[in-house]
Amino acid sequence: MSNLVHILAIESSCDDTSVAVLRNNEVLSNITANQAIHSSYGGVVPELASRAHDQNISTTYEAALKVADIKPDQIDAIAYTNGPGLLGSLLVGSSFAKGLSIGLSKPLIAVNHMKAHILAHFIDGQNQPELPFLCLTVSGGHTQIVLVKDIYDMEVIGQTKDDAAGEAFDKAAKMLGIPYPGGPLVDKYGKEGDPKRFTFPKANMPNFDYSFSGFKTAVLNFVRKSSDKNPDFIQNNLQDLCASIQNTIVETLFDKLILAAKAHKINQIAIAGGVSANSLLRSKLQKIGEEHSWKTFIPKFEYCTDNAAMIGITAYYDFLKGNFSDLGLVPNARLKLSVED
Repeated sequence: MSNLVHILAIESSCDDTSVAVLRNNEVLSNITANQAIHSSYGGVVPELASRAHDQNISTTYEAALKVADIKPDQIDAIAYTNGPGLLGSLLVGSSFAKGLSIGLSKPLIAVNHMKAHILAHFIDGQNQPELPFLCLTVSGGHTQIVLVKDIYDMEVIGQTKDDAAGEAFDKAAKMLGIPYPGGPLVDKYGKEGDPKRFTFPKANMPNFDYSFSGFKTAVLNFVRKSSDKNPDFIQNNLQDLCASIQNTIVETLFDKLILAAKAHKINQIAIAGGVSANSLLRSKLQKIGEEHSWKTFIPKFEYCTDNAAMIGITAYYDFLKGNFSDLGLVPNARLKLSVED
């Protein structure tokens, strides 16, 4: 058998339809179709998301093959996101993957979306953390500190008990009248603001866990009271508000990450997930890393948000182990990363 393994990967956990082709750990193509329709509703509408996946997946698949310059019969395995995510969206991706698996007589590999975010660090031979390492995985739906003992052995040692950091960014942005998705715009406006201008609470959770529900309520109450006194309050203070909100969320994330690193005596520290594209989170990781003598790792920007390349790299390691999936496997919207999760 050739040492070259070609994986075709499909990611459809939320509102982006993505298809990638990998040769071993090298990305030959990574095509993503975004869904602009959700901005009109201030958030992802599950039914609209699944319909858009159904419309986009065939053309995205064809584009991925064309860019990779590869024929379907050259593919060694078909990978797809099995969860967590929106069930309707997951079903579109899994059904398409199963159809390809049957039609091409290729093995099927179901991938955990959160594990894939972590293994994005191993794409294309980029600067990689040594095992064991800690990964702060932050997205719109999840906030976790994961102890990565091995590629096949990961333990969630801390997580949010209510809302995720990404959701806190988007909901706070909505309170300020910033359109969805608000997180990137909070980042943009916050660069010009004073992060210490306004003070918001940080939840005092036990161990390495997080909570952002109280933070969201505090921001809402503050903005409402201030706007009652001055209708132009948000407009006049938007940059400082964004900077202060962003700073509070990022500080909260690092408070627990520092504790976890000390407790587990680990200096290999990584971040992953959509929020790892945030400029303050990235710069603060490097700064705090220098202060604590950490070796820090950040995926390339294109591998931070949901993408099929991260599904492909995860499937590549499963392929090497012969970890294939049954066609009868049903997508799991609440799929967990570890038994501790």
